[in-house]
Amino acid sequence: MESRNASFFEEVFPCLKKELPSSSTPVDEIVHDEDQEQLEAEKVEPRRSKRQRIEKSFGPDFLTYMVKGEPQTYLDAVTSSEGPQWKEAIKNEIDSILQNHTWELVDLPPGCKPLGYRWIFKRKMKADGSIDKYKARLVIKGFRQKEGVDYFDTYSPVTRITSIRLVLAIAALRNLEVHQMDVKTSFLNGDLEEEIYMEQPEGFSAPGQEGKVCKLVKSLYGLKQAPKQWHQKFDQVMLNNGFKINECDKCVYVKNTMRGYVILCLYVDDMLIVGSDDKMIKSTKDMLKARFDMKDMGLADVILGIKINRTQYGLVLSQSHYVDKILEKFNEGDTSVAQTPVDTTQHLSKNRGEGVAQLEYSRIISSLMYLMTCTRPDLAYAVSRLSRYTTVIEGYSDANWISDMKDSKSTSGYVFTLGGAAIAWKSSKQTLIARSTMESEFIALDKAGEEAEWLRQFVAQSAMYNGKSRHIRRRHNTIRQLLSMGVISIDYVRSKDNIADPFTKGLSRELVHKSSRGMGLKPFEQVCTKENLS
Repeated sequence: MESRNASFFEEVFPCLKKELPSSSTPVDEIVHDEDQEQLEAEKVEPRRSKRQRIEKSFGPDFLTYMVKGEPQTYLDAVTSSEGPQWKEAIKNEIDSILQNHTWELVDLPPGCKPLGYRWIFKRKMKADGSIDKYKARLVIKGFRQKEGVDYFDTYSPVTRITSIRLVLAIAALRNLEVHQMDVKTSFLNGDLEEEIYMEQPEGFSAPGQEGKVCKLVKSLYGLKQAPKQWHQKFDQVMLNNGFKINECDKCVYVKNTMRGYVILCLYVDDMLIVGSDDKMIKSTKDMLKARFDMKDMGLADVILGIKINRTQYGLVLSQSHYVDKILEKFNEGDTSVAQTPVDTTQHLSKNRGEGVAQLEYSRIISSLMYLMTCTRPDLAYAVSRLSRYTTVIEGYSDANWISDMKDSKSTSGYVFTLGGAAIAWKSSKQTLIARSTMESEFIALDKAGEEAEWLRQFVAQSAMYNGKSRHIRRRHNTIRQLLSMGVISIDYVRSKDNIADPFTKGLSRELVHKSSRGMGLKPFEQVCTKENLS
């Protein structure tokens, strides 16, 4: 299946009028990791809210395994061997917060309880794996917020990695420059409408006002609504300056003028800017600098952990240093090289015995999954196949048939476990009258089946899009409609020439190499050698 280049790009990016050539851009590897924490919710005294509630759906959450740890507390950071670097990072964070007028010191109103905070520390890495800079982030304990009082809507989109690859491919095909900017303390720019209080941060209590608390005026990292407020603010700025939001990806902005065009991709606080000429790029940068505290990083070098190299053959995307870290972390000294992603002689089956290193296995798959999703399509089938054995949820169902002589209804019960811990359970009286023990067991099993289906949807699929339709007829209708509109055309391709073949099965070494070349994948050493020779 191949798309009609001209009509597709003109619809998605109206500024691109001429048909793009049918060539591909070589792609290699990636990861984007975020420091995340699972915290238990605590009850908080209600606070006043001036916002009208608007119900919205929530998008999926993604967790990527961290391959290297950072200090966990303020004390750990300032007393470590890297203490001077972390102290400088902490000072920069506090300076940004105070300059942005994020809070004001007030007495805590009666009946209110301030939220706590935590310092999050992270080393930002260069493309070669060395440390670029130290970052400290003051994060409020938003897990204690109460829905309907402290926050309402929380959903905020980020650009798809597919959009980033698409824009980079356009830049490579048209020989356009790709620039990068970073928004300093992006979440602090969102305007806050709820009334929220926080304890003064350790080491930075105002002299003589130690008993006061911080009343937040603007969003702070950790607040449940902070991402939404930031994205809402950024949307408003872009629209006010002549940009249009791409309807296919709400974090892609396009501006088309008589002088030229510019495309901007936003991923939280990182952005790529591609323009028809230097003037369009510069005017966009100047506009952003006037509205936000920005860092101009010049020509894009690394975005979300992807290294971007420009060669005479196009743009090369890679993250070899992340692959090295994965191998160092999980490979345990095994330096042998696999000839293909999948060994076609191996037949996998579910382990019926006791689980072995299930957590470690899940971490390996998680690390590979992000790599595969972003820039390594040749690993797609292998990771997909292996991931089927990561999350094993076990369920137990039972029924007690009319144990109470005064009640003619039975009792159902179920419990589901993951990794040996209970994650869902219920005990309830059945709504139907069972005439036998077997009937009561069936009724209980039906309720457990409903919960099992929900849990499966939760761990395996996205609420935004799960790639499935309810009936095959709907799929047929969709394809027919796309064909009739001229969006797609369908041609027969022999299996040996179909570069989608490795996404469905393991292939021989020869076919793996052939399909990889068809997708623009090349060994990193080969790309480097080619560039050196040129």
